[in-house]
Amino acid sequence: MQLRHSERKKAKIKLALQGSAGSGKTYSSLLLAQGLTNGDFSKVAIIDSENGSADLYSHLGQYNVLTLSPPFTPENYIKAIDVCVNAGMEVIILDSISHCWDYLLDYHSNLSGNSFTNWGKITPMHKSFTDKMMQADVHIIATMRTKQDYVLNQKDGKYIPEKVGLKAVQRDGLDYEFTVVFDVDIKHFAVSSKDRTGMFMGKPEFIINTFTGKKILEWCNSGTNLQEAREKIKSTKTVEELRKLYNQYSSWQKELDYDFKLQKETISVKETLLNPLKSNINGSTYP
Repeated sequence: MQLRHSERKKAKIKLALQGSAGSGKTYSSLLLAQGLTNGDFSKVAIIDSENGSADLYSHLGQYNVLTLSPPFTPENYIKAIDVCVNAGMEVIILDSISHCWDYLLDYHSNLSGNSFTNWGKITPMHKSFTDKMMQADVHIIATMRTKQDYVLNQKDGKYIPEKVGLKAVQRDGLDYEFTVVFDVDIKHFAVSSKDRTGMFMGKPEFIINTFTGKKILEWCNSGTNLQEAREKIKSTKTVEELRKLYNQYSSWQKELDYDFKLQKETISVKETLLNPLKSNINGSTYP
């Protein structure tokens, strides 16, 4: 066992779009994929379980389509993801994963025996599918249908169902697995209900476009290795180079503070030896 500093390496985005029918989930997913691949649709694949809706937007470019037919088992989704990964795809759109959950609900209802204990048979199946999405070394965009959600409230001694908004057709808590979750309304406006990137949460609603995908790609590629950063610091020759790296790694200033100070002193000594008349770099902290 060994402790280490936390670090964010280059990532593959795991993103979900949830909305009602007609909200533009498929179209928005393709625009995101276009941005994530810098416009190279040949690296995009849609696993389509929505009766051919993926082909409706072929005018955008020549992306790849894998048509998924019933039964929409977790195993079939997993096989479809493997096909796309083995074909060298960089972005896989799962449109939609609600069909998988519908299948599991039907499967559960048809099991004999205790309903509660039967969930023990469903959970491993669903988890294997979730793990496949999250662990795949590609960008994943999953769409989920939403439906009206209700709660029972007591009124005048009776329990009355009341609408409380829309809910994704998917197992509760799945949204926590994704890095970003966009809620898309019928007018195609999106807001973020989950965002680990910090770029969308709490921001005004917007319409998803290609630039959104490019913005996410930049975030994915901004991750780096801490040791790699230290090697770059050691390789700097001038104070100006060191200052640029200091600004680049601003989020890691605490972890790299000693490295910056040490390299600053090293550069100062070298400059003094080369030019004894030149004064040392002023200041005890950088920059």
